[in-house]
Amino acid sequence: MLIHVVAPGETLWRIANRYGVSVEETAAVNGLPDPGRLVVGQALVIPGEDFYTVQAGDTLWAIARTYGTTVQAILQNNRIADPDRIAPGMILYVPVPRHRVQPGETLWGIAREYGVPLETLVAVNRIADPGRIPAGTVLAIPRRPRPFLNVNGYLYFLGEDAVPIVRESGRYLTYLSPFAYLIQEGGTLRAIDDAPAVQTAREEGAVPMMAVTNFTATSRGENLASAVLNNPQTVERLLTEIIRIMKEKGYRGLNIDLENVLPADREAYNRFLQRAVDRLHAEGFFVSTALAPKTSAGQPGLLYEAHDYAAHGRIVDFVILMTYEWGYRKGPPQAISPLNQIERVLDYAVTVIPREKIYLGFQIYARDWLLPHAEGQEAETFSPQEAVARAVRYGAEIQYDPVAQAPFFQYVDEQGRSHEVWFEDARSAQAKFDAVKRYGLGGISYWALGYPFPQNWALLEDNFTIRR
Repeated sequence: MLIHVVAPGETLWRIANRYGVSVEETAAVNGLPDPGRLVVGQALVIPGEDFYTVQAGDTLWAIARTYGTTVQAILQNNRIADPDRIAPGMILYVPVPRHRVQPGETLWGIAREYGVPLETLVAVNRIADPGRIPAGTVLAIPRRPRPFLNVNGYLYFLGEDAVPIVRESGRYLTYLSPFAYLIQEGGTLRAIDDAPAVQTAREEGAVPMMAVTNFTATSRGENLASAVLNNPQTVERLLTEIIRIMKEKGYRGLNIDLENVLPADREAYNRFLQRAVDRLHAEGFFVSTALAPKTSAGQPGLLYEAHDYAAHGRIVDFVILMTYEWGYRKGPPQAISPLNQIERVLDYAVTVIPREKIYLGFQIYARDWLLPHAEGQEAETFSPQEAVARAVRYGAEIQYDPVAQAPFFQYVDEQGRSHEVWFEDARSAQAKFDAVKRYGLGGISYWALGYPFPQNWALLEDNFTIRR
């Protein structure tokens, strides 16, 4: 797949025709409600395995080796006269092999014949039922390597509201984490209606991961955390309750998200983690944590000081870096997950945590701020799809911040009020996926499911083989 940015005067038909793909498939992969209405600056995913965008440092020889073809074939298909003159951003047509399914063949056998992971073959060809593949079907055989990746999705829609969300996104997930059981004084947990989400996750092949936390929308939870962490009896009672619920509900792992822990309780938190791992590992469960986005060991602030990156990296099975919320809903308008800030966090994290244990936090929502921003005024939060719909509705030109690697636009509503919207699109998603590969990370964790963003899922499968 590649990404095309809409220029003035372009239509979806013209764009699809340029790349030799169907209008219908292009509209579907981008979730376009009205394919006849595009805006300047809108990023579109172009479906297909046959396109490659040249990156800095690429050579035709390396591209040919990656795709299992020859330099001569690339030169001929792209009418390139000088093989030494390719530039970053150039789009190359590199046809991948095709296989026509014969009677009696299975996807497993075809994947084995060509030496590609079955999951990748299924994802690339968007096969809904791998067990039923009709004879005569033509499959694209991917040659570009896709690293394996663990994918977690947090979900705070609960009860029956969770079911359609998990049905839609479950096949892209390694883990599903309904959010969250609230720790209470004395070591008990406030229950949540997670049974529908857990059951649907299992049906979709995602591993349920229980999430526990100490904070709510109205309480930071620092005193609660202190009372629990510093009482060994309360700790044991809490872990016993967690294990009971995990067995009862069918969870296979635990995610601990304690935030605003007092700096004085840093070592108590580390001891709690070690005790949690000792008890849960003995029961066959894994343990993970959520960490504030730190750029150094001594970073000051209630959110950061008690989060000991080195200790978490040593003790638990993996960590989720909460690399989002720079564009806070009550703060001034800015990118919610700016890549330049994320890279500062990763630069530190990889020095003290094994890379394979690090999951990059990825927010999949948009925000709309009123202008001028007033202190304490809360931005509206909605999906990336709604962000594009607003740009279309108000005729706004979408811009892109090359430092933050994030799209944004401004518009004036019917009441004459000015707005600024920051969101995620195909370009910002691809930039984050490139960072995951560049840093050699073990996973991605989405906060939070329930905000439609079809481009993300298409690009996720195009970049990685998801562990299931």
